[in-house]
Amino acid sequence: MVSQGSNSASSYPIKTIVILVQENRSFDHMLGWFKSLNPEIDGVTGSESNPISTSDPNSPMVFFKDNSEYVDPDPAHSIQAIYEQVFGHPWSSDIPNPPHEPTMNGFAQNAERTEKGMAEAVMKGFKPDAVPVYKELASKFGICDRWFASVPASTQPNRMFVHSATSYGQTSNDAIKLIKGFPQKTIFESLDESGFSFGIYYQYPPSTLFFR
Repeated sequence: MVSQGSNSASSYPIKTIVILVQENRSFDHMLGWFKSLNPEIDGVTGSESNPISTSDPNSPMVFFKDNSEYVDPDPAHSIQAIYEQVFGHPWSSDIPNPPHEPTMNGFAQNAERTEKGMAEAVMKGFKPDAVPVYKELASKFGICDRWFASVPASTQPNRMFVHSATSYGQTSNDAIKLIKGFPQKTIFESLDESGFSFGIYYQYPPSTLFFR
């Protein structure tokens, strides 16, 4: 949370900014079906699908549904897994340059690779009534429906982007490097230099501990 400091100009109309960072979720999974409330939202219609196998022209198709529930086990979200989900080809050390076309058709295939039957679970989103808090917020505020992750990888690299606009080249939750800490300047240091106050509230050890 960022608040206007005593040394700042009092003419700023915005007094406080609150940024809530939660676990990795796709837009379509959480808010895709909100298109049913507002057709201007770039969401889903149910016509979206993925094949179980991108290399099999006769592969069964899995269509996107609106009956999502708690997903367990956690779908793969390493940079290697996301590459397959986005490009429809498994990750390899011999990726073509330029890479494959981003067909967005490898989600079901990668899920099946993680666990048999998971494709059905990952090809689902929540109805607005199933997430009433988000539904209420969406009715009062704007939705950024063209937002993309800073790096198509796991949790901590993206949280590092939130705090410092870079993951310093990291694409995974490398425990050893995270414990050693990263040297880049954070937004909190910039805020302090500009006379703004801030607070960091957390449930688990905060990602801000990973900076020197």
